[in-house]
Amino acid sequence: MLKQTLSQKMLQKLSPQQIQFIKLLELNSLNFEERVEEELIDNPALEKGKDEDVDDDRLSDDTRDSGDDDDYMSDSMDDDLFDLSEYTNDDYGGVRLNDSYNDDDERGPIPVVSVQSFRENLLEQLASTLSTEHDEILAEQIIGTIDDDGYLRRPLKSIANDLLFSQNVKTDEEELSKVLKRIQQCDPAGIGARDLRECLLIQLEKKARKANTPIIKLSRDILTDHMEDFSKKHYKKLLKKLDVNESYLKEAIDFITTLNPKPAGTGMETRKTEYIIPDFIVREEDGNLEVSLNSPNMPELRVSQRYLETLRGYEKSKKPDKSAKEAVQFIKQKLDSAKWFVDSVRQRQQTLLLTMNAIVNYQREFFLTGEETDLRPMILKDIAEKVNLDISTISRVASSKYVETGFGIFPLKYFFSEGITTQSGEEVSNKEVKKILKESIDAEDKSSPLTDGKLMEILKEKGYPIARRTVAKYREQLNIPVARLRKEL
Repeated sequence: MLKQTLSQKMLQKLSPQQIQFIKLLELNSLNFEERVEEELIDNPALEKGKDEDVDDDRLSDDTRDSGDDDDYMSDSMDDDLFDLSEYTNDDYGGVRLNDSYNDDDERGPIPVVSVQSFRENLLEQLASTLSTEHDEILAEQIIGTIDDDGYLRRPLKSIANDLLFSQNVKTDEEELSKVLKRIQQCDPAGIGARDLRECLLIQLEKKARKANTPIIKLSRDILTDHMEDFSKKHYKKLLKKLDVNESYLKEAIDFITTLNPKPAGTGMETRKTEYIIPDFIVREEDGNLEVSLNSPNMPELRVSQRYLETLRGYEKSKKPDKSAKEAVQFIKQKLDSAKWFVDSVRQRQQTLLLTMNAIVNYQREFFLTGEETDLRPMILKDIAEKVNLDISTISRVASSKYVETGFGIFPLKYFFSEGITTQSGEEVSNKEVKKILKESIDAEDKSSPLTDGKLMEILKEKGYPIARRTVAKYREQLNIPVARLRKEL
């Protein structure tokens, strides 16, 4: 038997304006500029330019002169009531994004660079060496299968099947191997290798053509027959198996380390590289720190006065029809969208400056000296409490944003770090510990690298009592390998 019940629930939902603000807050300077340009194109009710004073007297006269016959806004369009003053209020007139912006000036350049892909480069090199159309198809398939780091990890048998099913081209591993050999002769050296050993051997062969020295021969022997011992740095085993002295082996190992393990990882892959554009600028003037937003290409935004004039025209219309109602509704929608966007931009500016000022005040010593040791432990919650905002809002502000200081450009996330209590009871940033850790490893004897246990003891002597697993975590965050892999002859 069905039973009907009545219940009440309280749900928290974000309004479209709040969602728009959140999305704008996450954007860095470059992406924000692009977003503003998109909105200017999509919404004709939003435009560039300085605020214009609205003639309230004229607006009142127009409304008064229209008489009672013009009450179609309230009589025939009850569902679409709106107050024109909402759009002519100074609070929604516009927002200034950059004090130095001049619409007549040339727009500052957005630094973007694009380079040719290594695949296009390979096809150009092979163009004159492939004699048949069949070989060209095979070469294109192989090159298209090469990974972004330059390795061919897909088996030749699978590539042959790909060609048969996708292009109805019949081939075999032997034929593909011949084409692959030609590709491997191209630049950069090592391209098209199927593993690290083959990649390094290809580079060695190219160098051997110029001068086949004893060191190159020894390097070839190491890579061909003793790759596992070499990769694990079992140097004592290598000395015994190769029957060479330590200095000779060291010279060969040093030579191998000059080879490139990622042949396509040298900037040849297709990509759109965006240079860092700081979102904030912090300047020190007589001991005072000044924070400003960096938006050199940003115009002033305002709600279109032409759209407001169009609304006035519809207000004075004495014979409203269906098309007039639809036009008024469309204009109202665009004006709402423009007003919300201007509000969101203004709120974004205020939130960014409020948060950045709080960070600067919290890390004042660092912004005055630039010394990493002056950084205080700081988490998102610390700033959220100071500015009375949610932690998620602070996280969005810190995401992909940069600040320019007198000591360089830093990501905002750089200033957030965990705290560690020293033996004296003082709380310091873990960045200070990482710096000491890196300095200790840089200064170690590479023939006998420091283990995580020894590094823990060094930090403890300096007053930082942290566990061995924490040392290992910080070492990994610094992209430093374990002691065995740092060993050198």
